[in-house]
Amino acid sequence: MKNKKLIVSLVALVLVIAVMAGVYVATRPEAVEGQKDVTVVIVYEDGSEKKLEYTTTCEFLSELLLEQELVTGYSSEEYGFTIESVDGIKLDWSKDGAYWALYEGDEYATESAAGITLTSGGIYKLVYEKF
Repeated sequence: MKNKKLIVSLVALVLVIAVMAGVYVATRPEAVEGQKDVTVVIVYEDGSEKKLEYTTTCEFLSELLLEQELVTGYSSEEYGFTIESVDGIKLDWSKDGAYWALYEGDEYATESAAGITLTSGGIYKLVYEKF
């Protein structure tokens, strides 16, 4: 009897994992080859904005930001692509809690710039924020 419950539980778990994987594959953004028109907005400490428009063949936001020499950054296994400075302005979290926040449109990004797939018409924001 215990073996039967265990088998049923394992089958149910496998089905749930399969469904979740299918949903992820069906809804993830696809890398778009070719030219894309994108906008990068920098929001500075005083609230002023700089809007930059690019036509690019880059697939990921980090590639575009580095290609345009808009940011400096580094990659780590734990945090992905970490933005150190934007438009020559370096922030130091450890000193005053300030950092460059990343947004896709008006939504706080859930991935680092290396994981954000560029889409034509996309708006990406680098915003000065302080904790």
